[in-house]
Amino acid sequence: MGIADMLKAKPVNVSRRGFLAGAGSLVLATTLPVKPVRGQEASDAPAVQAFMELRADGTALLKSPFIEGGQGVYTAMAQIVGEELDLDPSQFTVEIAPPGGPFGIMGGFRITGGSASTRTSYMLMRRLGASARAMLLQAASDGWGIPAAQLTTEPGAVLGPNGERAAYGDLAAMAMDLEVPADVPLRDPTTFRYIKSPTPRIDVRDKSTGQAKYAIDVEVEGMLLAAVRHAPRLGMTPSAVTNQSEIEAMRGVHSVHMLDGAVAVVAEKFWQARKALDAARVDWTDGDAQWPMPTDFSSQGFRDQLANATGDIATVENTGDAASTLNSAETVIEATYDAPFVVHGQLEPPSATARFNEDGTLDLWLPNQAPEQFAGRAAEAAGITPDKVQLHSQVLGGFFGRHFLYETANPFPQAIALAKATGRPVKLIWSREEDFLRDAPRPLGLARFRGSVGPNGPEALEIEVVGEGPTGRWYGAPAGNDPSAHEGLSGKPYAIGNKQIGQIYLPNPAVIGYWRSVGHSMHDYMYESFLDEMAEAAGLDPYEMRLSLLEGSPRHSTLLQAVAELAGGWQPGPYEVDGVQRARGVAMASPFGSEAASIAEVSLDGGEVKVHQVWTAIDPGQIVNPAVIEAQVQGATALAVSQTLVEELVYENGEPTARNFDMYPILRPDQMPEVHVRIIESGAEMGGVGEPGLPAVVPAICNAVARLTGQRVRSLPLSKHDFS
Repeated sequence: MGIADMLKAKPVNVSRRGFLAGAGSLVLATTLPVKPVRGQEASDAPAVQAFMELRADGTALLKSPFIEGGQGVYTAMAQIVGEELDLDPSQFTVEIAPPGGPFGIMGGFRITGGSASTRTSYMLMRRLGASARAMLLQAASDGWGIPAAQLTTEPGAVLGPNGERAAYGDLAAMAMDLEVPADVPLRDPTTFRYIKSPTPRIDVRDKSTGQAKYAIDVEVEGMLLAAVRHAPRLGMTPSAVTNQSEIEAMRGVHSVHMLDGAVAVVAEKFWQARKALDAARVDWTDGDAQWPMPTDFSSQGFRDQLANATGDIATVENTGDAASTLNSAETVIEATYDAPFVVHGQLEPPSATARFNEDGTLDLWLPNQAPEQFAGRAAEAAGITPDKVQLHSQVLGGFFGRHFLYETANPFPQAIALAKATGRPVKLIWSREEDFLRDAPRPLGLARFRGSVGPNGPEALEIEVVGEGPTGRWYGAPAGNDPSAHEGLSGKPYAIGNKQIGQIYLPNPAVIGYWRSVGHSMHDYMYESFLDEMAEAAGLDPYEMRLSLLEGSPRHSTLLQAVAELAGGWQPGPYEVDGVQRARGVAMASPFGSEAASIAEVSLDGGEVKVHQVWTAIDPGQIVNPAVIEAQVQGATALAVSQTLVEELVYENGEPTARNFDMYPILRPDQMPEVHVRIIESGAEMGGVGEPGLPAVVPAICNAVARLTGQRVRSLPLSKHDFS
């Protein structure tokens, strides 16, 4: 079941018995012939992708297949359904749908990631709203004896030709007994009221007043709280807590537990557990782990291993004859680029609450981006069948790819073990230090470039990316076919006639994960920086050269010109502003179905790079909420500038040297540049918006630094380089 099949899904009526809807409600869903996902048994409940209940009071409840983590998906879902239903988005309550194949928007499973939520569900959600509206019109038609074709709607009500008016809530019960129409017309986009509008976020009030509940806020009757201390190096496990009786006698402490690779203290309050754990004396020994960290593993050592790696090259792209062109070229340049491990560092530390019930079921409250995967793994950890797991997904207090199933990076198996051992519900919270220690960071990445240029620019380009991507690690994508390992190097729009791009697979000893914009977060930096090097070697302006390489792609050339216009015209510099030299850099990226172009303006302040302004033009193809798009670009820019200037997770002796933000600097408020955004709606297929604002910013900054200083940075972050 693919996206194309999903887009053909039709809404169906769902019985009150199936979802226990309130009296007088109209309950609709869309259905697909989905298959159970791994670890998840088939259900007798109705097959449902998008469940909506129109209540007697005229408000609507929508079960979102996607999880809100600050990206605005709840608002987008309400806008899309509300547009076709003709109901103001403010009248929607949106909740996270429970796990289970029936909600599998993406074809039998679902994730919230890859900037995919809105674009994969757009047409389905429109049909859901349109079907409900058609049924309400028919209910009014039956009641008034007026043909439905003569009726219309206004937000929340059906209108008749002679002044008749019926609120949606009054028609819901009658509509519930109707057949869902086999096909319904969708609104002409030129008449949209809510889609394409900067509709205010529907979750802002709950978040700003503390009513939004995150995993760390979960409270269950009779629960205990737990803190955990992991072994300093993955692969070690506790052999003894030498003062166990002493810490078990501390106030509020319930019990001490030795887990796989960790020690946990369970207490009546979290800080009692944390205080006791701080006092624990633990002996560690080598254990049995799937990915034990070598005792001599270091970031620098692994970077050198990547740089010197040889072996089979899996082809990613091959156009023309790059090898022959390079061998016969007069001007050939070479460079090796790398980017470091970086952590997620989300605002809310990881937590999970587990409760075993008398009927043998397990309730589990946790943050996640893939409910079905977590439910299946929880069943394995608990030793029960998947149908006995009741997973309650929570609003995410931070995102960036942290809440996928990374095995050693998730606390819920520990919470399950502690709940089973104590016989009581247990909420386990990882401290910031434990999160840093067991996070699944973005991989350290490296790519080797060779390029030849002529008077008109690039003639040949050869790229070898070395390493492993998270999709290969967690989903078995083979080398060459793992987008996370090469995206941002492949799929570029520039008309370079001879290209050879390949991957040398080298497994990463660290437990790696997805990070905002995934491979694009570092590979576009490498590619776009080397493209500037090629422009310099050819004696060409980097902006003008890009424009010439995009002559055959109007969408990209329009975008590049738009960002230059947004920035007041392309002026690379150096130039003087208030007595200080500044320069600009430009770059492009094509992440997650969208297109982006950025220009950054930088100066030096005491040898430190200062980013003054970032201009970004983004083309997501089609727009749902421009305010959300702009907010996402703003946030993505902050993360881009942060990783460019200062972020780096360093490993030594198999352990991360940073355990909190004191040793892992992030962007300071005074380092945040002004951000200017222009949204271009080209009409192409809808792309994502959560991640595409990040990748082009990184190389734009680095290209500006090279222009200003003459120093080409091929290894991030900038803070480890001397510009004085």
